[in-house]
Amino acid sequence: MMFEKVQAILAKQLRIADPSTIKPESLISKDLGADSLDILQLLMKIEDEYGIVIPDEALAGFQTVGDVVAFLEKQAK
Repeated sequence: MMFEKVQAILAKQLRIADPSTIKPESLISKDLGADSLDILQLLMKIEDEYGIVIPDEALAGFQTVGDVVAFLEKQAK
């Protein structure tokens, strides 16, 4: 499932010991402590893994983990 993949990438990227603490409603910056560099690295990893390019205007809309998952699910269709 897409959420589990994003959750695993985030946990590894942000060194979060327990990935189950990452929920779809988790705020990427506020709840998970990601700074702009973390977010950039995360998105590069997702782009590599899924072979997609995430446009800058989409980036601005990513507040929660669920926002990222919804974008990826839309791209996969």
